Amino acid sequence: MATAIDSRAVPSTVATSNDQKPRRRGESFTGWAFVAPFAVLFGLFLVVPAVYGLYLSFTGETLTGANGQLIGFGNYTEAFSDPDMWRSLGNTLWFTLLSTVPLVVVSLAFALLVNLGLPGRWLWRLSFFMPYLLASTVVVLFWTWMYNPKIGLINGVLAEFGIAPVAWLQDPKVAMLSVVITTLWWTIGFNFLLYLAALQNIPEQQFEAAAIDGAGKWRQLFSIVIPQLAPTTTLIVTLQLLASLKVFDQIYMLTNGGPAGSTRSIVQYIYESGFTGYRFGYSSAISYIFFAIIVLVSLAQYRLINHRSAR
Repeated sequence: MATAIDSRAVPSTVATSNDQKPRRRGESFTGWAFVAPFAVLFGLFLVVPAVYGLYLSFTGETLTGANGQLIGFGNYTEAFSDPDMWRSLGNTLWFTLLSTVPLVVVSLAFALLVNLGLPGRWLWRLSFFMPYLLASTVVVLFWTWMYNPKIGLINGVLAEFGIAPVAWLQDPKVAMLSVVITTLWWTIGFNFLLYLAALQNIPEQQFEAAAIDGAGKWRQLFSIVIPQLAPTTTLIVTLQLLASLKVFDQIYMLTNGGPAGSTRSIVQYIYESGFTGYRFGYSSAISYIFFAIIVLVSLAQYRLINHRSAR
């Protein structure tokens, strides 16, 4: 026998579907209402300036507003032949190389030591993280006194061992190293906390099983801890590369790019070109060249991470 279909059920289904449409529209409107404040601010303070800066890079715009006519790729051509820009970019890459490696390795070492269960763990955590909370001006003032060639603490300690005073911020050979040491002391706390949190999330059963199999502490470190920390290490390296490439504050206040331009970063050169040299168009062109370099570095790192994950 054929089963009879109640015709009254069909209008009910259609009515339910029609009732859901206004509800979905209302939910969509509510979602856009929550997103709208951020979207407006994002557009006004990021998208619009970025687009306008790109336009300026094709003009001869100055700080006074003169020479605003389009000049094509003239600024980019000049930038690629500017030795000061390339030297500033080289200084930035050198700082990135010198700072990224110790900021990853030392922060991992500190996290491992604290995770061992040393007495007063809260004090160690506070000591390593507290400098990160300080303003850049406070950090620079502190280290300027530390680096003072005559009355500085560092040279005072070296004198106790019979070592001649070092002009930390005045000698081009050691000025960048001085900036790296300051940056390491100042920012290592953030990476330290990330590593410590990741270490505390490793299941204790893995270490117990490894100990039963006869694995020592070093074997556990390289076979359990390091592989488990790979995602955290990837995150830290990515964040550190981006932060180091954009370095400006501590260099500008410690050395002002000196001595003899040995520590001037590309961001400082962009600032000087725009606000000291009054060439907004030229500084915008350098900004977009630097932006392209950051994008290339990010893409290379992304491909490297994906390649390792696929193995």
